Amino acid sequence: QVQLVESGGGLVQPGGSLRLSCAASGIIFRVYNMNWYRQAPGKQRELVAAITSGSSTNYADSVKGRFTISRDNAKNTVYLQMNSLKLEDTAVYYCKAELLRSGYWGQGTQVTVSS
Repeated sequence: QVQLVESGGGLVQPGGSLRLSCAASGIIFRVYNMNWYRQAPGKQRELVAAITSGSSTNYADSVKGRFTISRDNAKNTVYLQMNSLKLEDTAVYYCKAELLRSGYWGQGTQVTVSS
């Protein structure tokens, strides 16, 4: 059974930082591309950051220079370090494991940026 469990969300002030984690089980983690998405109220889910099985990374323009995605294959975990958070970063953040046509989602973790 595949499970992706996100953690690390919470309430933070503008300019603050959070680190999200997504722990995977039930898959051969190292061969999967791992992505972080987010969905704000009333908006479509959007891709925030991606890391391939070879650790190449890509970011949405809105988070470049502020967010960093990384992975630890020994721990079957992908991370999203979020710095200089803005009000508009408020959303539910989801991780997704992708391999060819298969994909698995986590349950999401809420990030709220508010003063």
